[in-house]
Amino acid sequence: MSLWIRTEKYHLGLQEETERAEAESSLPVPSQVLSNGEFNPSPQNDVQRKVKAHILEEAATLAKKNNTSRRAFLRSAAGFALSFSVMNEHYGNVFGASRAEAADIAQAEARAAALRDQFIFDDQLHFVYEGFSFEGLKSLRKYGMEKWVPEKFRDKKTDFEQLQFANFLKEVYFDSDTKLGILSGAPADDAANWFLTNKEMHRAQGLMDELCGSRRMWSQAIVRPGTPGWLEEMDRCAAEQKPISWKGYTVGDPLSNSDYPYRLDDEKLMYPAYEKMVKSGIKTFCIHKGLLPNDYADSFHAWKHAMVDDVGKAAKDWPQINFIIFHSGLKPLNDYPEDHLAKFKKSGRIDWVSDLAEIPAQYGVSNVYAELGSCFANCVISHPQHAAGLLGTLIKGMGADHVIWGTDSVWYGSPQWQIEAFRRMEIPEEMAETFSFKPLGGDDSEVKRKIFGFNIAKIHGIDPANLGKHGVNLKDDKLQEAKEAYMKEGAERTNAFYGFIDNKDISFKRA
Repeated sequence: MSLWIRTEKYHLGLQEETERAEAESSLPVPSQVLSNGEFNPSPQNDVQRKVKAHILEEAATLAKKNNTSRRAFLRSAAGFALSFSVMNEHYGNVFGASRAEAADIAQAEARAAALRDQFIFDDQLHFVYEGFSFEGLKSLRKYGMEKWVPEKFRDKKTDFEQLQFANFLKEVYFDSDTKLGILSGAPADDAANWFLTNKEMHRAQGLMDELCGSRRMWSQAIVRPGTPGWLEEMDRCAAEQKPISWKGYTVGDPLSNSDYPYRLDDEKLMYPAYEKMVKSGIKTFCIHKGLLPNDYADSFHAWKHAMVDDVGKAAKDWPQINFIIFHSGLKPLNDYPEDHLAKFKKSGRIDWVSDLAEIPAQYGVSNVYAELGSCFANCVISHPQHAAGLLGTLIKGMGADHVIWGTDSVWYGSPQWQIEAFRRMEIPEEMAETFSFKPLGGDDSEVKRKIFGFNIAKIHGIDPANLGKHGVNLKDDKLQEAKEAYMKEGAERTNAFYGFIDNKDISFKRA
């Protein structure tokens, strides 16, 4: 069984090979569904190809008017504005973007600069250790690079190097407006397929502290119920590493048929672990749900464990614990998204997401949260109205204070396009009226501020207004100083970034 993506070439009929290469790599926003490696993405469809061609055509015209190259234009804030305004024409009016903003690079850059200090706290970040060799992740990154990462950002590296620590640091903290993040991992029945162990995630947190002179990243610890010594590993992590939260996969291993699937409401297996969480004071548990391969029913024997029907009872029995459901439990979506969008517009339901959103009312709990990693990213690419419906569903059922920002980066490269998509997104009026969804508001609305960072900060007892007491200095730590220099250079050259790491050995090899 292959859960990993395949690479396909698309041609736009451009005159020169160089132009074709540029067209494949220069869009600010992906033009088709990508994968984090845990599900099969749908191929680019006709509408997505039209969107891509439309953006490239208008970008050429606007670039000429602004006396710049198309590539440079697309990499500017005006390129984002153009991309989202074109998407509005093809998918319906969902994004706050206009041609007027796209036509004026200075105006677009002024808007971007005004939002640069927005508090963005990413609950799901990843990288791999040097020496990691699982080809699935290599294929994923290669695909992403070819399809939508600007050529000048590809560097002359191997694909695996693009997934390693140095590039993770650059793409997340230098090439996006992300301020803080939580490093996550994934278990595997085969120890060789662990891209970061619990000890390595903790070591990465320490390395970031050293480089930044400030706390910019926390680490999780993986819980593996049913495996030999798993409870003892929890004790060790709590005592030695003090992770900010726990992470689990109820399917056991997300990349294969695991011997260790489990349910959150299994009293005999899980409740002793919850006791340890409460006793340790580390009372946040992030659980992967949804996002299986398209053929999950036939190929993935534990697929029912990816559903959310085990969340409610566990949350009710353990009100002391915060249950954060990664990916919002989004069910695999075959032939995504048209059939599912039609189903949503008719019924108001999104498979497994609606089930999750109904848990607070059904069980009378307030300790269940929805995280947006991958589910928002791919909905907003494939059909923005579906993304709007997903956000509306989650906020209506769980409250805006129970939706958590996460991007699954560095699998997708820099998360800036996801940030821009969320900033600009609004729920269409007709959809809001039909399903009683509240508006998301503007770029920096109260709702978006909560989701971008305030919610996850509150869960962990972090006060955004007094970050200093948590060891965080966003104003003038080493990272901020280097990033300001990097931005002044146009965020194209990497010497400021490498100056930041000060030629230190930041290789992250398996100990």
